[in-house]
Amino acid sequence: MIEMKNVSKTFDRYQAVENVNLSIEKGSIYGLIGSNGAGKTTLLKLLAGIYRQDRGEVSINEQAVYENLDQKQKLFFIPDQPYFLPHYTIKQMAQFYKSIYPSWSDERFQKLAKWFDIDLKKRIHTFSKGWQRQAAFILAFSTLPQILILDEPMDGLDPVVRKKVKNLMIQDVADREMTILISSHNLREIEDICDHIGIIHRGSLLLEKELDDLKSDIHKIQVAYKEGMPEDSLEGLYMLHREKRGSVFICIVRGKEEKIAEQIRKTKPVIFDLLPLTLEEIFIYEMGDIGYAIKNVIV
Repeated sequence: MIEMKNVSKTFDRYQAVENVNLSIEKGSIYGLIGSNGAGKTTLLKLLAGIYRQDRGEVSINEQAVYENLDQKQKLFFIPDQPYFLPHYTIKQMAQFYKSIYPSWSDERFQKLAKWFDIDLKKRIHTFSKGWQRQAAFILAFSTLPQILILDEPMDGLDPVVRKKVKNLMIQDVADREMTILISSHNLREIEDICDHIGIIHRGSLLLEKELDDLKSDIHKIQVAYKEGMPEDSLEGLYMLHREKRGSVFICIVRGKEEKIAEQIRKTKPVIFDLLPLTLEEIFIYEMGDIGYAIKNVIV
């Protein structure tokens, strides 16, 4: 299990992460989403043992991560801009990782290199951004990590390669109970593969839920009446957003589906639809609920 307890991290006078509590079970795929500058990358680097927290505890299986070689040998972190040793080929990087990861698999490395059809003798710095990202994934999956930490992992990958990478993630979670933590602005991809979601804003974790529970707690309502909406039709409901399009009211409401439907039907609408929301829509309205102006956050 991955845990953060009351964790804070400050750079100079900037509070990057503040009093964060987070828990990720083994075998989960956890999606971390948030506004620009919310503290996502800092949180990932704390979990990877790259940064040391100022306060609180960061642990994996009840052991501290920072300066813990045994724990770091069990995890692999791919940053938003993957780093490789200067002028190294993928084959040379493979030898480097083989020397520091006891779980390294030559067999898997060769299979992945063939599957991705990548030139092992070509220097990585000459690759495009997308090919460098592919190289990072080949190396990461070849270490057979127990924990994989990814910062904007699909950036620069074409749709075919994205599907390959997602299949590998799902396969390793199913076969080896690998745990994955992903930070991304591409919420459609997060929604495709994650089972848990955390939303972070200004260094604080706003909420942490299973994706199915998150979706079951917020709904889009389309409702219309013959003579306009009755004043008491939405009374008692937690309203996140409301707008009118012609004669139809569009409302975003938090709460249980059964309770919402029961209350609306009592008002005898001529049109009533209770619709699920995408993760992207949930993020927008959750952030809007705390007064954040959504601008160029969603891919």
